[in-house]
Amino acid sequence: MSNKELEQLTIVIDFDSTFTKVEGLDELARIALEGNPKQAEIVGKIREITDKGMTGEYSFADSLRERVALLPANQLHVDQLIAFLKGKISESFKRNKAFIREHADRILIVSSGFKDFIVPVVADMGIAAENVHANTFTYDGEGNITGYDHTNLLSQDKGKVRLLQSLALEGEVFVIGDGYTDYELREAGLANKFFAFTENVSRKAVTDKADFVVPSLDEFLYINGLSRAQSYPKSRIKVLLLENVHPAAVALFTKEGFQVELLKGALDEDELIEKIKDVSIIGLRSKTNLTKKVLEHPNAARLMCVGAFCIGTNQIDLAECENRGIAVFNAPYSNTRSVVELSIGLMVMLTRNIFEKSTKMHAGVWDKSATNSFEIRGKKIGLVGYGNIGTQISVIAEALGMEVYFYDIVDKLALGNAKKCNSMKELLSTVDFVSLHVDGRKSNTNIIGKEEFSWMKDNVIFLNLSRGHVVEIPALVDAIKSGKVWGTAVDVFPYEPKTNDEEFINELRGLPNVILTPHIGGSTEEAQANIGEFVPNKLLQFMNNGSTYGSVNFPELQLPPLENAHRLLHIHHNVPGILAQINNVFAKYHVNIIGQYLKTTEKTGYVITDVSKEYAEDIVNELKLIDNTIKFRMLY
Repeated sequence: MSNKELEQLTIVIDFDSTFTKVEGLDELARIALEGNPKQAEIVGKIREITDKGMTGEYSFADSLRERVALLPANQLHVDQLIAFLKGKISESFKRNKAFIREHADRILIVSSGFKDFIVPVVADMGIAAENVHANTFTYDGEGNITGYDHTNLLSQDKGKVRLLQSLALEGEVFVIGDGYTDYELREAGLANKFFAFTENVSRKAVTDKADFVVPSLDEFLYINGLSRAQSYPKSRIKVLLLENVHPAAVALFTKEGFQVELLKGALDEDELIEKIKDVSIIGLRSKTNLTKKVLEHPNAARLMCVGAFCIGTNQIDLAECENRGIAVFNAPYSNTRSVVELSIGLMVMLTRNIFEKSTKMHAGVWDKSATNSFEIRGKKIGLVGYGNIGTQISVIAEALGMEVYFYDIVDKLALGNAKKCNSMKELLSTVDFVSLHVDGRKSNTNIIGKEEFSWMKDNVIFLNLSRGHVVEIPALVDAIKSGKVWGTAVDVFPYEPKTNDEEFINELRGLPNVILTPHIGGSTEEAQANIGEFVPNKLLQFMNNGSTYGSVNFPELQLPPLENAHRLLHIHHNVPGILAQINNVFAKYHVNIIGQYLKTTEKTGYVITDVSKEYAEDIVNELKLIDNTIKFRMLY
């Protein structure tokens, strides 16, 4: 919309549950009845009448009369309500305060509420009292509310319609509101468009009638091409969360105003290609593979970042994500303790043959015997992989009296009395327990096979809580049947069911002293809650601030908060001269650079520039057209 068109536009905005998050009369009743034993009952009745009036189920005039009759309030309570409402202005209105102030002369507040508390609240946003049309209370000599002005058009049925008819506004009229009385302005032909505002409440009877449903003021401004606080309304950002990630993640994204879809199971390539359409953020765990085929499909064009709600990222094509300017984040430490505790517990259970004894007990067999039941104290444990999990197991195992040996392809400092082995063969031939804790890179495929089992001591205890493809399952089956492996615990498998409804098929089923768990090493309430908060926070920092600290495939930058500036994010192929070209564009338009940050990987460059708010719109287009640009984004 051009400035000229905006000059001919009047924006009519409702107050209750639109400009503010709450209904003013409801809150006035709550304040006035503080300490009254019937507070909940009376406030509930007022809210019930409010809702019926807002959805058109109830005559508005009757609704207003009955609500005020239930209201034992005075001027002091109104003053308290004003202070309360100033803290309840809708988030998107607060974000766009600059727009409201700049165009306050084109904005009318038309409300069935009361000027007594509306005028002081909207005044803080730059809207003059003469632009507020609402009811007014009547008071007695002691300041008690006795009723309201019944001659006011807004106290009557079709009040808003009658008011706008009396105003005879010229030019286009757009209405933003959450109630049926707001839609009636469109129905009566007094408004060109009705925007159902759903940031605080959504009423189907209202949204069904709307020209547009807007979850925020940003969305309204975006639709109409008006200046807004967010370069891209958060309500237009779609988040796809797979594999039943923790509810904390859903709550965090929803609180930000994003559109969130949660699926319980994993998706295959074709299913993911279908679901990823228009998605900006995807969250997944270990069973969904984000492949090149998915990433290069046109449906994935809007994807900006990926969250792995787990430790590993081998299910994600990191290189292709980087090539497309998509940042990937994971949770490298959030479930470490859970995996460690399960590993220790499984070792004890296998050494004591607990699983077999428990199965017999359930069958009614009492097998009290110490035969083939041992302590883990004094035994030797061999850790294949000495990262976050391996080192924690090392410390706890040593505290339990075990001798710790480890092997890692990367040179690692031994903790406590742990002993480093120089080869896999040296480790496997030395220890009584073997526990795998390696990552999921392709080079680790079948690192434990027939030959490696042959190096192990007889009657070894074997655990795999790392990745399913690192062990050759037929070789493990043979080792169990031959007696080489006395007991084993496996939590991860080369193929795992996508949902709980799919049958688990594996050769290890039914073998003696074998504990099989369904990839639950990190599946504790504590771990999932940690992951459910950690990963979304990383994704939100990237989306809201541009920070990439903690990314596994992207130049890492920890950025300061954005204050009184616009932030321009430029992702490009790492070739010489890009920064110079970016700064030449700024120089051409005499833009003041407040701050600039650059970080690169071998393939990718990431330049963040904070500029003053006065700049030419042509700058954005020129920055996007720089050769080797991958993605460009702007934050307000």
